[in-house]
Amino acid sequence: MPIYEYRCSSCGAQKDVMQKLSDPLLTTCPECGKETFSKQLSAAGFQLKGSGYYVTDFKNGNKPKAEPACAPCAAAGSCPVAGGN
Repeated sequence: MPIYEYRCSSCGAQKDVMQKLSDPLLTTCPECGKETFSKQLSAAGFQLKGSGYYVTDFKNGNKPKAEPACAPCAAAGSCPVAGGN
């Protein structure tokens, strides 16, 4: 679930709220009770859990090997199309 940052324009109270995308926006400030609580534009907050992307792929600096574009380039060790690289 995404974490959204809300701010009250009346009292200045700020709060991070975890909400589903389908949940309605909050409008009532929990501090002053006025209807001036609004969602702020901020960087998305998320957390990766489990044996996901970072843990299994690039944690130790191992990068996937680039494969040559075609079989003749692989056999020759260079690519005439790309300037001999």
